[in-house]
Amino acid sequence: MVENGRLVIPSIKDKVSPEEWQARIDLAACYRLVDMYGMSDMMANHISARIPGEEGTYLINPYGLMYDEITASCLIKVDMQGNVIYKPDFGELNYGVNRAGIVIHSAIHEARHDVACVIHTHSWASMAVSSLECGLLPLTQTAMRFLKISYHDYQGVVLNDEEKESLVADLGTGEALILRNHGALTVGRSVGEAFNWMHRLELSCFSQLAAMACNTPMAKVPSAVLEETWNNYQPGTRRPYGLMEWPALLRKLDRTDPSYKT
Repeated sequence: MVENGRLVIPSIKDKVSPEEWQARIDLAACYRLVDMYGMSDMMANHISARIPGEEGTYLINPYGLMYDEITASCLIKVDMQGNVIYKPDFGELNYGVNRAGIVIHSAIHEARHDVACVIHTHSWASMAVSSLECGLLPLTQTAMRFLKISYHDYQGVVLNDEEKESLVADLGTGEALILRNHGALTVGRSVGEAFNWMHRLELSCFSQLAAMACNTPMAKVPSAVLEETWNNYQPGTRRPYGLMEWPALLRKLDRTDPSYKT
């Protein structure tokens, strides 16, 4: 049912475990934040979150909703084969899941048990950098965090399970991946961590394009300094990303539109 331009989905809070409900809230918040920070592509792309304590399942968006419409109760639960375990009643709209989303997210969740959240975007900045032969350059301190970022060559729209193996291999044990001629992908041990990686990757792409547009020589940083800076950003040398930012980001959402929690 649509009311005042909003699709109304009844709350399922009392029908799921507390762990699943919290995962739903965090994932819905992530969709809203990706949109708020200008990284959404209308209803395209996808963000997924593993359900704690429930092996072999994860949550993903209904294909057809804009990112700023996503709520905790509208998310669809699927298994690793993409079979729908639960989805709300969307009426005659009958939204389902995006096939490319299933291939990408199932591949990573199945292979990386340390990953709680996967974010894939088509922002203009990441798409532009993904099309550059040079890839992402360590031009700024933020970009140096991605000094050893991985790349996945374009093989067409990600619709075939055959691509899962190379996608997982290219991501490896890292947290970020440039999908050549396509976009960007990040993962995290929490939703907050995955969002932090994506936000910083977006800033890195944006600043590189701005610098390249100036058409003037760019300052070089010694390789030893690049390595040291990269190491300072690694999980083993600092607290997990998102621990400080995520509660503040949720407060930001609560001040603007707390409907993501419904």
